[in-house]
Amino acid sequence: MNSTDLLGTAALIAGLLMAVSPALQVRRMMQTRSSRDFSIGYPTLLSVGFVLWLAYGIALGNLPMMISNTASLTFMLITIGVALYFRRLAAAEGEETGPRA
Repeated sequence: MNSTDLLGTAALIAGLLMAVSPALQVRRMMQTRSSRDFSIGYPTLLSVGFVLWLAYGIALGNLPMMISNTASLTFMLITIGVALYFRRLAAAEGEETGPRA
């Protein structure tokens, strides 16, 4: 294994660890049954970046880049989905979903 392969493997492992980090936010939303304090704009912008990096990885044929950005995009979309679910649930129950004054 040459240094480029080693670096690619290390980047893939780091990328996968970063990809699963939104699971911490999902866990918190599940515990509180709320996404009131979660900004959906931030993960949405990150998702756009993941799509662009994934496209770049595909163009380069770079497998570690494709795998890590696919995982990141998947976990981020799950996080957004959970946040939207709890916001819709709160709206259906008549709760305020915006930030506190």
